[in-house]
Amino acid sequence: MSTSSSPRILLITPPLTQLNTPYPATAYLKGFLGGRGYRAQQADLGLELVLRLFSPAGLTRVFAEIEAGEFALSDNARRMVRLRTSYLSTIAPVIRFLQNKDNTLASRICHARFLPEASRFDNVADLESAFGTMGLTDQARHLATLYLEDLADLIKETVGPQFGFSRYAEKLAMSATTFEPLHEALQAPPNLLDRMLEELLDELLARTQPDIVGFTVPFPGNLYGALRLAGRIKHTRPGTYTLMGGGYPNTELRTINEPRFFDYIDFLTLDDGEGPWLHLIQAISFELLAVSSPLDELNQLNLDERAVSYQLIANSSIKLQRTFLRNAAGRVEYVNHPAPDIPHPEVGTPDYSDLPLGEYLSVIEVLNPMHRLWSDGRWNKLTIAHGCYWKRCSFCDVTLDYIGRYETAPATLLVDRIEQIIAQTGQTGFHFVDEAAPPLALRDLAVELLRRRVSITWWGNIRFEKTFSPDLCRLLAASGCIAVSGGLEVASDRLLALMEKGVTIAQVARVTDGFTQAGIMVHAYLMYGFPTETAQETVDSLEVVRQLFQAGIVQSGYWHRFSMTAHSPVGKNPAKYKVAAIGPEPGNFAWNDLWHEDPTGTDHEQFGPGLAKALYNYLHGVALAEPLSFWFDFRVPKTTVPRQLIPKALQEPTKPDFAKQNLRLFWLGNAPELLPLDTRPGARATLVFYEQAEDFELKTTPALGQWLLELLTRLSTDYDTKLLLKEAAATFPAGQSFEQFLQSPAWLLLREKGLLLV
Repeated sequence: MSTSSSPRILLITPPLTQLNTPYPATAYLKGFLGGRGYRAQQADLGLELVLRLFSPAGLTRVFAEIEAGEFALSDNARRMVRLRTSYLSTIAPVIRFLQNKDNTLASRICHARFLPEASRFDNVADLESAFGTMGLTDQARHLATLYLEDLADLIKETVGPQFGFSRYAEKLAMSATTFEPLHEALQAPPNLLDRMLEELLDELLARTQPDIVGFTVPFPGNLYGALRLAGRIKHTRPGTYTLMGGGYPNTELRTINEPRFFDYIDFLTLDDGEGPWLHLIQAISFELLAVSSPLDELNQLNLDERAVSYQLIANSSIKLQRTFLRNAAGRVEYVNHPAPDIPHPEVGTPDYSDLPLGEYLSVIEVLNPMHRLWSDGRWNKLTIAHGCYWKRCSFCDVTLDYIGRYETAPATLLVDRIEQIIAQTGQTGFHFVDEAAPPLALRDLAVELLRRRVSITWWGNIRFEKTFSPDLCRLLAASGCIAVSGGLEVASDRLLALMEKGVTIAQVARVTDGFTQAGIMVHAYLMYGFPTETAQETVDSLEVVRQLFQAGIVQSGYWHRFSMTAHSPVGKNPAKYKVAAIGPEPGNFAWNDLWHEDPTGTDHEQFGPGLAKALYNYLHGVALAEPLSFWFDFRVPKTTVPRQLIPKALQEPTKPDFAKQNLRLFWLGNAPELLPLDTRPGARATLVFYEQAEDFELKTTPALGQWLLELLTRLSTDYDTKLLLKEAAATFPAGQSFEQFLQSPAWLLLREKGLLLV
């Protein structure tokens, strides 16, 4: 079959994920399928729903429905309804401002009482102290975000109780061992937001006329929207096939046995979508279209006949991979003909070409420069590697493919993709969304970016492991890295060992210090409630976190409660970790989150509010001197952590350069100039360096001056040849001690200015 007669494919991200940037799954699939000759279109209906809802027409419908309904309004909601005219007149300019289409509005937002204010403004901090007198646009962006959150509160209280800016009806999909609550919600009459979503879908289907619609469901908060949309497709276009994959099915639906789910979704795939979806599309194209019955005839098929057609696809000569369907007998069937996965280097470049990149909203929810990266700015999302190179953490889903299968791509290919995406989107910001980006792969990527002089701004997730030396951190910063996030988890060496995290507190301190000294912001993921964690260890963990913030080597963080999952080592063998699984009973739908008892630990739940309150203040630089008991409304033990634990860890001596002979030399600066030599006996040679922020000179002997000129010129112009320290030592001027030179003021000055060993 030629590509001209191949099926029309539509890829949808259902509501809701992020406001500021597209979730990358559809872009990855579109790029992959395009490379295989298939034409796919994509849409982010989460963004489209927000834009339709937060518009004069959308809010008019909201207020009209509130007035027509019988809602028990809070005082805050009544105030907002009274300010209806103000909201209707300000919503369009605010959205344009958050889309970076009208930044001149910032002055009115900040100084002219332009925005109507409800409860979200009650606790607004001294914004001038947070943003300074020049941070007008950021200050306005934060106020505009509060304004939208006020409106979201009104919507949740009235016409859309399941709404959230990054999730929709999330509770229906959380720990959903039975399909019944979702089924009831989907069978109920649609609310206003559901109707808006269906209107958007109808318009999209009319434009694209798809034969196949694929949904990515990365999170629980995307499932209801996907099923609501799929149900609409079944009602209006019964000949259109619906597919689903993504993070939620991969973790939650691996044992699904619920036939009613397939009233909405024809085929559910597990793990990476590229292979399974390619096989499905080929089977639909070649077997069903060419042999059985054309798609337009499927409009006449009833459910049983449709089930037979699905069975034809399942039994086609094109073997399906990791796919659930409902067979002709009405039962759920899993079809998996083993085949190699699509290698990571062959998945192709994400294709964002038909997404409305200029329509996304940059918001600032929290006054923290690191935390804002998740909601502010347009970031192209890309992976350095597939899976996790460590894959040993006992709380993580290491038994699943998205963690357990680790593959890398060459740095040259990654930068090729980066350049393609920049050309396509016009954006040079990148968020590397790896589970944990490998340090050596990041090193090679940084070198390749610098070699090609590709200028990007990037951030991503890492492990705080010792490979991230201060020199490597500086190299990453030079390549455009502005921030990293990583799992500190429980700040207890005993528990870090139990969870097989592979790091220690002292090591984390030194690594975060290296990043901070390089100008890279650090966000720490924190966990409480790990099996056997005592009250003492929880308080001690908070003290370690306090010291990290006080030292200025962590700028942001987030506490989350430990959750035992079915695919983690703890979930697979709870007895090893001295906990007991107590439910829920297995059902026919989702199966991932497990309830457990921790008889040797403490009452973990009571610590949550205090930990969150303390951390919120710490990341704003507030109350770092308060005793830890200040954050809790019950008695807690005094910390046993030494007050100087982190400062002492930072003072531990490092390995001298002479012991790093097998590391590569890298020079971040330009080639120096050697001033004309003074021929008088005992004269000094002068190297002059011209750099971005300053010029400086280095005086040394003529022989050393010539050697350094040749060395640094080579390092600044030849990125292809790896020059190790020991290889540089072999060319060192005769009659002088290389080891002594590595301790000299000249060498130390060059190390300070950008001579790295990585």
